Amino acid sequence: MTGSYEGKRGLVLGVANRRSIAWAIAKRLSSGGAELAFTYQGERIEKNVRDLAESVSSPLVTECDVRSDEDIERVFREVAETFDGGLDLLVHSVAYAAAEDLEGRFTDTPRDRFWLALDISAYSLVSCARAAEPLMEARGGGAILTMTYLGGERTVPHYNVMGVAKATLDASVRYLAWDLGQKSIRVNAISAGPVRTLAARSIAGFPTMEAIVEERSPLRRHIEADDVGAAAAYLLSDDARNVTGTILYVDSGYHSMGM
Repeated sequence: MTGSYEGKRGLVLGVANRRSIAWAIAKRLSSGGAELAFTYQGERIEKNVRDLAESVSSPLVTECDVRSDEDIERVFREVAETFDGGLDLLVHSVAYAAAEDLEGRFTDTPRDRFWLALDISAYSLVSCARAAEPLMEARGGGAILTMTYLGGERTVPHYNVMGVAKATLDASVRYLAWDLGQKSIRVNAISAGPVRTLAARSIAGFPTMEAIVEERSPLRRHIEADDVGAAAAYLLSDDARNVTGTILYVDSGYHSMGM
């Protein structure tokens, strides 16, 4: 895939550390020649993100609270200034639900935390796509990629409100693909199997989820962040120029099984 992104400019949201799926994707894009900007959320992970961004010679690292339209608008203004008014690639790997809502019963999710999960995990894609649209149009098109999970289609115990948020995200991908397609902007998602990331630690029963995939998937093996990075490299490349509104499963085939 080396050389596939020469001259491309991208923005990556969601890197937390070296084990992040977003970082696995960023490494693939950078090794292929893409120039990348990064965002981070909060001082706790700022140094991690800045150190990783520096390793790929990123020209821009900036804080972003995806709950704020004003903050998103500022970030994309900075991106436009850094990349001469254009953007080719957008990686959205952002999701959040309160830890207490990822255990126990979905029925007990309070209203405020229900909307918080949907705002951060799903609506943020809409707001980022809206901000990216004129920058991608200026480049003659672009590619947007987000991260989803099978829990948005089927009940996964303890995934709870995050499953509802992923279902919303999945539908958003399809509607965004329709809206932006006439400007040659593609919107896709990857549905990955369980990956050992910082976010995964907050899901009760994660080791069980991982063990079930290994036991019951056709390929009978775990998923690594680099597997997702490889799939993302395809969807974000010109090789996928006619692929949009699609969810690509990277889960050893687990999604195809009935039991």
